Formats: sequence, structure tokens, C-alpha cells
Amino acid sequence: MRDRTVLIVDDSQITVRKLAQLLEDLGYKVVGFAQTGMVALERYRELHPDLVTMDITLPDMSGIDVVRQILAENPNALIVMITSHGQEQMVIDSIEAGAKGYVMKPVKPEILKETIEKVFATYRSAS
Repeated sequence: MRDRTVLIVDDSQITVRKLAQLLEDLGYKVVGFAQTGMVALERYRELHPDLVTMDITLPDMSGIDVVRQILAENPNALIVMITSHGQEQMVIDSIEAGAKGYVMKPVKPEILKETIEKVFATYRSAS
């Protein structure tokens, strides 16, 4: 698991720091951060992470649109949405766009771990 890399996409610096710490505590290697959709696309192309955590609400574009663009370039990309309560329709839209899972904020370590492990087990073994 140590070699599994993660790109964190969230416009909140506090959330980025918390997620990075949680992911590293779980044994993942955080290789990059992005606070906008455009930067997320650039970082994804340059870093080729094993997993992306994606906020739905970004300042320049929807995280759902970023998911669609990443998957258009790499259909095997693994993306987990990180979302606030009250965005249920957006979660559905994210899954329909190709996200492989979602975690509600505030992020609980056990839920994050379970979701990511399920995504890797389900989609990495199938590819």
C-alpha cells in the first residue's frame, strides 16, 4: 500500500491538510494537491496518481466536471468524491460521471479507509 499514490483536490486548505494526514496515517503517499479544477487536471496529468480525492465544489468548475475530464483521458482513473452533507444529488451525479465512491465531510478515518480499500479491491482487481 505504501506505493499507492493520492492526489487531493479541495479548495479548503484545512481540508487538504486533514485529508493528507489521514491518508498518510493510512499508509498512502500523497503526491500532490490542487485547489481548482484546472490545477487538478494539470496535476493529474503530471503525477498519474493511483487515486484522486475530489471535492464537488471548486472555485472554477464542478468537481463532477473534473471527474468527467479525467475519465475521458484515463477511463481507469480511480476517483473518490469528498462532499458535504446536503449534496446528495451531486453525489449521485458524481457516481454517474464515473467516481468510484464518496465520503461525507467531516471525514472519519474509518470511513475513508473502508471506502478507499473497497475502491482499490473492486477496481484494481478488475483492471
